Amino acid sequence: MAQSAVPAVPASDAAVTPVPLRELAPWAVFTGVLMLVLLYFVGAEQGATALFEGETVHEWLHDGRHLLGFPCH
Repeated sequence: MAQSAVPAVPASDAAVTPVPLRELAPWAVFTGVLMLVLLYFVGAEQGATALFEGETVHEWLHDGRHLLGFPCH
């Protein structure tokens, strides 16, 4: 019988502990805010709702806008 190079681990040491919700909540909020900012820039940063003057932001996000189905022309 061949011996494995991986040492045997008792089942009690291999248990996965869940992450508490209070530790996960700040990351979930941060990710949600980041997604909303990204959605704004891809979907609404143009015309009357523009925060920045000119077409720079529009041109940088132009292909992503069409990929996600936002009209821009």
